[in-house]
Amino acid sequence: MNKHRISPDFEIIKRGRVSDVFTGLDIRSFMQAASYIQTLPYRRNEDKNDLKTVLSDQYGTCSTKHALLKSLADEQGFEDIHLTLCMFKMSPGNTPKVKKVLDDHKLEYLPEAHNYLKYDGHILDFTGPGFDPETYGPDILEEIRIMPGQITDFKVDFHKNYLEKWLRANPNIHLTHSELWKVREQCILALFTD
Repeated sequence: MNKHRISPDFEIIKRGRVSDVFTGLDIRSFMQAASYIQTLPYRRNEDKNDLKTVLSDQYGTCSTKHALLKSLADEQGFEDIHLTLCMFKMSPGNTPKVKKVLDDHKLEYLPEAHNYLKYDGHILDFTGPGFDPETYGPDILEEIRIMPGQITDFKVDFHKNYLEKWLRANPNIHLTHSELWKVREQCILALFTD
């Protein structure tokens, strides 16, 4: 379970498609839903446009898990929970599984996009047990609020544009944009391995 100073909670009332799916699983509160989502394995969903696939697939990523929880909160009229997209310095210090990939490409870190929820200024990360805001929080480079529908094309475009600017600002990194994106994909694959 996420250990945060402030955790929003409210009863889930049958009020829409997302709420109905959670109540159908006998999940009756937001924090119960968040705990359930956090226990699901970290893996990419084939259909990011239908967020309920997190529940049918029984896995998800930072994007699909938090977009689903944001949709639940919105459906319940609890709009003070915000879906947040950040760029952070993904490094062996905060993401140990990427060490070999970064070392192979002589990179100290790689700017990575990550989603979580924010409530009353606090990060609520339900991606899984290895995603602790206290670990990556100091490495956050930028944050913006987004809507659940922006976890696909918008997030990818935002990330790619950020990497382009980062490469221009770091001419000592001798990788093209497409090569850097491939390194990023290798890092993500490393996250899926046990």
